[in-house]
Amino acid sequence: MLLLELLAPVALATLASTHELAWPDYRGPTRDGHAAAARLPLEWSEKKNVRWKSEITGVGWSSPIVGEGRIWITTATEDGKLMKILGLDLETGALLVQRVLFENEKPEEKNALNSYASPSCVLERGRVYVHFGTYGTACLDTQSGETIWERRDINCDHMEGPGSSPVLWNSLLIMNVDGGDVQYVTALDKKTGETRWKTDRTVKLDHLPADLRKAYSTPILIDVDGKPRLFSSGAEATVAYDPENGEPLWTVRHAGFSMSSRPVTDGEVVFLNTGFFKAGLVAVRIEGEGDVTDENVLWNFTRGVPLIPSPLLIDGRIYFTSNGGIATCLDTKTGESVWKERIGGEHCASPIYASGRIYFFDREGRTVVIAPDDDYRVLATNELDHGFMASPAVVQDALILRTKKHLYRIEQERSE
Repeated sequence: MLLLELLAPVALATLASTHELAWPDYRGPTRDGHAAAARLPLEWSEKKNVRWKSEITGVGWSSPIVGEGRIWITTATEDGKLMKILGLDLETGALLVQRVLFENEKPEEKNALNSYASPSCVLERGRVYVHFGTYGTACLDTQSGETIWERRDINCDHMEGPGSSPVLWNSLLIMNVDGGDVQYVTALDKKTGETRWKTDRTVKLDHLPADLRKAYSTPILIDVDGKPRLFSSGAEATVAYDPENGEPLWTVRHAGFSMSSRPVTDGEVVFLNTGFFKAGLVAVRIEGEGDVTDENVLWNFTRGVPLIPSPLLIDGRIYFTSNGGIATCLDTKTGESVWKERIGGEHCASPIYASGRIYFFDREGRTVVIAPDDDYRVLATNELDHGFMASPAVVQDALILRTKKHLYRIEQERSE
């Protein structure tokens, strides 16, 4: 039923020599877009600082994740009837694994801006966890490419297509399931795929139309007083759960739905995107229990907040760009604007912080590089063909960039 289309034996040598999980999550190992130690190139083009470029078949906006010498992404046919996992060699860009994981006779309709392969994979040594939302979730062996387990019964009506990515924590694979019909958070045993817990959203949404109940955010884990909590944003509220058993511990209520942005934290405050109709960026203290809305909300900024890209938190400042290309820097303590400038383009990809710079990627293929400073300074503007929907990955001193049609390794050219 599940067909192995291509598995190159040459990959085994690469896997044996490369064990680093360089970018195991769609926002990196710290889940916040930071790769501060990397020495990335400042400039590139189709003819400059491209180590390799590989064509990607199908359509998919999942972000590349990287480990053990391979890059993993998902893709699908444009009609959503076939959903694939692709594994590429990190050193050469060669396609090593290509498998059809799920087939769908009648996929749901989706938003024209979305794809049927938008959730990103998550990686640990020896295992890659692949997620297509309601269409299926699977665990694969990273060496053989074979399926270890799969689930096709974690279902909801996404209404606009799948978006939220899974999270690994200890022995669990945790997922938001926020459709127009059902809304819950669930954790699977990562070894077997069996459900360990499932918790319905605590805020009742029955009074709202189905379109206003859905969400697409990916949760994060934050240590609170020495204990892990899973902060998960859904329509009308963000809830902190005990990741061990799914017990709701902390709730902040806010207007909004269909948020795609992932929360970020400085360890004391979590910064939340509220989504449609008008996005707000809300700063909330992470301590406490129960409904903390009245006492923990510090500020709410509502001008030019993105509906899709996630923000960057750097040294007491939070940086983000609206979907329409208005970049903003805020003071994290006060929520006051430090600067706001038009960088242009339409944005879906989340930015990264690396080499002392901020990189913004737009849907037209431009990357605007700015300084993380209280004075707005553009350092470079670069361009590739087609454009970015997926967020980037960083491996050592290289950028792994997925455009609508290709995967690139961007790296400073070495002098002979």
